[in-house]
Amino acid sequence: MSYKYKKKKMKTIIFVGLTTEYMRKTTILALLLLSLAGVRLRADEGMWLPVLIGERIADMQSKGCRLSAEDIYSVNQACLKDAVVLFGSGCTGEVVSDEGLLFTNHHCGYGYIQRHSSVEHDYLKDGFWAMNRGEELPNPGLSVSFLERMEDVTSTVLAGIPDGMPEAERDSIVRARSAMLREAAAKEGKGLRASVESLYYGNQYFLFVFKVYRDVRLVGAPPSSIGKFGGDTDNWMWPRHTGDFSIFRIYADKDNNPAQYSPENVPMRPKKSFRISLAGVKEGDFTMVYGCPGSTKEYVVSDEVRYVSEISDPQKIALRTRRLDIIKKYMSSDQAVRIKYSSKQANIANAWKKWQGECKGIRKMNTVRTKQAFEEEFSQWARGGRYEGLTDRLHRLYADREPYYLAYEYYNETLRAIEILGFASNVCSRLRNDLPVASVAESFFKDYYQPVDEEVFDAMMEAFGEGVPKDLMPDCYRKALESHGSVQAWRKALFAGTVFTDMDKVKSLTAKDLHAIEKDPAVVMASQFQSWVMDDVYPTVASLGSQIALANRDYMKGQMEFCKDKAFYPDANLTLRVAYGNVAGYSPADGVYYSPVSTLKGIIEKDNPDIFDYDIPQRLRDIYAQGGHDAHSVCFLATNHTTGGNSGSPVLNADGDLVGINFDRVWEGTMSDYVFDPDFCRNISLDIRYLLFNIACIGNASYLFDEMHFTGGSVKALKKGKLF
Repeated sequence: MSYKYKKKKMKTIIFVGLTTEYMRKTTILALLLLSLAGVRLRADEGMWLPVLIGERIADMQSKGCRLSAEDIYSVNQACLKDAVVLFGSGCTGEVVSDEGLLFTNHHCGYGYIQRHSSVEHDYLKDGFWAMNRGEELPNPGLSVSFLERMEDVTSTVLAGIPDGMPEAERDSIVRARSAMLREAAAKEGKGLRASVESLYYGNQYFLFVFKVYRDVRLVGAPPSSIGKFGGDTDNWMWPRHTGDFSIFRIYADKDNNPAQYSPENVPMRPKKSFRISLAGVKEGDFTMVYGCPGSTKEYVVSDEVRYVSEISDPQKIALRTRRLDIIKKYMSSDQAVRIKYSSKQANIANAWKKWQGECKGIRKMNTVRTKQAFEEEFSQWARGGRYEGLTDRLHRLYADREPYYLAYEYYNETLRAIEILGFASNVCSRLRNDLPVASVAESFFKDYYQPVDEEVFDAMMEAFGEGVPKDLMPDCYRKALESHGSVQAWRKALFAGTVFTDMDKVKSLTAKDLHAIEKDPAVVMASQFQSWVMDDVYPTVASLGSQIALANRDYMKGQMEFCKDKAFYPDANLTLRVAYGNVAGYSPADGVYYSPVSTLKGIIEKDNPDIFDYDIPQRLRDIYAQGGHDAHSVCFLATNHTTGGNSGSPVLNADGDLVGINFDRVWEGTMSDYVFDPDFCRNISLDIRYLLFNIACIGNASYLFDEMHFTGGSVKALKKGKLF
């Protein structure tokens, strides 16, 4: 029975008077189906491929956009895409000058700022500002990637592959053809990298060609009291007052080609840089986020969402709570430990808090039941066709995978949280390959504090024994407890007996020491648990995961056939996307409304010298005390659909000018990786004017404005900090 027919029939039944219970169930089902099988997406939902933005431009213009599709994406002329970069391997950045100046988030640059920091030069605490090009700091290993072009290569990748081909054979062909396309594209120019990415669960393939620059230098970063203002307490929350930005510069060789770091390199000349708007935003204004969202799963079956919200997220939250409590205890009592663990703590806490909001949002939206209702309707539609029984097959596969996947996640959240084990395994691997280990040892011990690791060992190994399904519990865990009597005794023996707590001894190791090192208790423990997960757990996870992926490919195709009038966007996969919407507040609870703009007044209200995360620079207090700064905008909300990877993305106005930098979502909307709710899903952006205010008034680096291009305001006033 088609959905449209069923809705009409439901209305007729109501009029002839069936039981109240039947009416209630049928009405609820119809409402659930409306949310998933409607003829269009919910307002502002979607992460759209730039190359296909012409299909969305009319809707964008109806919301206020004044750009053309060619302005946003073009291979024939410079366009907005040419000012957007993939920053590192998991964030986005934007070019804001013709001399390679780049903005991204503070938390995206955090690890690099931390590497340059020491007790003597604490750039995390005090901030960093290069006063000239010679003071800009190189960052080995950091790269930025510009998208040159994207191309639909589905016909090449899938040519001649029938629907019934065995999956292993299909995968082999797809991999070979993708490699051929990548290699050919990479040869087109210097510094090019190419990837072939699967979209719609393998129903479509796109080639992405990037130009990669590897000399990227730190130019400026605010003190953490601005760049990380509010810490974990404010993370994912609104109102937000975090100046989440850092500034880098891209360098190239004299011919503007990508090159490894060299003092001879010069600032890179981009095809395009963003103009910066000083006009600000107001409620209702059009906004567009142009960035690289990491991962979403909007089209999966209910089993995946149920596992995430009822099993996976809760257990990971509990495990990370225990780790964070330990780390925070030591960080709060020792400045050196705080510097060592700041980046680690931030990485652990970010997902920890996001998962809490995700669980709450999924439950609040009744997402599992909504998806189940859609699956019931899909199954009715699929009877007698190629998709018959597909959802039942997916249900069985997820049920079979669940205990193995739970054990696999426990391994990742417990064993891999013990730093000494990963370090020992890495060093041993390098010795097997006759590689030097001194630099690896220095890097590890720079950010390592043994008492933290020992206490984490106790907490994680106890949790491992409590949480891993009993029939999958590894023998090495049982034998270790039998041998030592307790987790604490096991830990004492390991840390007393391992060489990997002594930096000088590790630095002196060579390949001739391999035989002895392979007997080290840390190496033995890491190896035993790795063998368990790779031999007894991961093969089943991988096998069932492959079958789920195959079924999801058919399910995705079936959904697109079933909901013919729906505009489907591909799930995020860290490729460049456009999301658009409008500046808007929201109401998280009855009687509560959040306006879409936060101000400097809110920073002063939260200011507390006794709490590290709320202890703002004295300079900011002094500026505020001078008066007239209450309404200085700091952050704003909009309805753009974003996720991880969108951190650092440019937020653009109707004319394509930079008005903000995306850095977060509101806690009530973090379920948008699985389901988008227009009432609660809001992205949080730093107002670009607050960034500029910090450059001028906190960093005293207004010389940087000389290379930027501005609209809607006075550069002279800008240099005086009068931005609003």
